[in-house]
Parts: sequence; C-alpha cells; structure tokens
Amino acid sequence: MAKTTDGGRAPVPQRLLAAATRLFAERGYDKTSVQEIVEAAGVTKGALYHYFGSKDDLLHEIYGRVLRLQQERLDAIARSDAPVEKRLREAAADVVVTSIENLDDATIFMRSIHQLSPEKDKQVRAERRRYHEKFRALVEEGQKAGVFSTATPADLVVDYHFGSVHHLSSWYRPDGPLTPEQIADHLADLLLRALRP
Repeated sequence: MAKTTDGGRAPVPQRLLAAATRLFAERGYDKTSVQEIVEAAGVTKGALYHYFGSKDDLLHEIYGRVLRLQQERLDAIARSDAPVEKRLREAAADVVVTSIENLDDATIFMRSIHQLSPEKDKQVRAERRRYHEKFRALVEEGQKAGVFSTATPADLVVDYHFGSVHHLSSWYRPDGPLTPEQIADHLADLLLRALRP
C-alpha cells in the first residue's frame, strides 16, 4: 500500500478526500479508480466504503465542503451591519479568494458535475442555488435602496460575476503576476462598477 505524505496521522476521511481531490484533479474523476484512491490514502477499500458509500460520494463531498465554507462566509457577510455596497463587495471578493484557495475542488467540480448521480446532482444544484439567491439578495437590496443601478436585472448581475468565478480554474496559476486577493479585488471592483447608478 502506498504511503501517505502525512505519515498516516490525518483522520482517514481527510486522507481519503485529499487523495481523491489530488487524483481527480490530475487524472479526472472517470479515470481514477477506487483502488488508486485507497492506495494513495494508505487505507483499505473497507475504510473508504465506511466513510463514503461510493466514489460518487467522494466527488459530492469535495464540492460540498467548499460550498459550505462559502455559504457560511456569505451568511456572515450578509448579516453584518455594513452598508450594502461594502457587503456585496466583500462577498464578491470572498467567493473569488475561496475558489482560488480551493482550485482543485473547483476544477474537479466544473469537469465532473455531470458524473454525479441524479440525486447528488440535484442536491448540489439546490446548494448552489441557495448560495446564488443569498448573493442576489444583496444586489436586490442595493437596487431597492437606490445604491445600485436597476438597469441590469439582479439575476444577470449574479450570472456575470459567477461566470468569472467559474472560469478561474481554466486560467489561474499560483505563479502568475496577481495574488488571489488582487484578482478578487479586480473582479469585485468590476462588479461594483457595473452596478454603479
């Protein structure tokens, strides 16, 4: 059995997720076997099936953990007492930074969502929709308050920003000229400029 890079100290579920994430990002979901995942994690197939019912469950969890993080952060930003323009800018930047920090997860998701079971696909889409609706509510709040332009419907504004976010995995490189925070600032500024009355 292959040795893990952490010497086997991390909990088994974390080791399985780390191995699956690396292999799915490098080879693709469909070209990675359960055997390769368990060997890379230094565990048995029984351990994988104890914590995750299937390879499909691993894929679902890889995406779900990032979305849960982003949802928690967005909920906290939306609840704050800051002006809506500041909250939207912070939310717009946060989703960029957290996506870049979890770029393998985002890459895997964009390449492999169509390979989820219909039930898991439905769950993921519902979770994403909840996030987008909370983000859109900030845009609508600012539009109703007259802080943001109503020339473009809120749905299109949200699609515009998330189109940029989802595209990050195709061009971002850690050794590039901009830090994740600089990219986040640029994209958040673009969004706010588009909404300026």
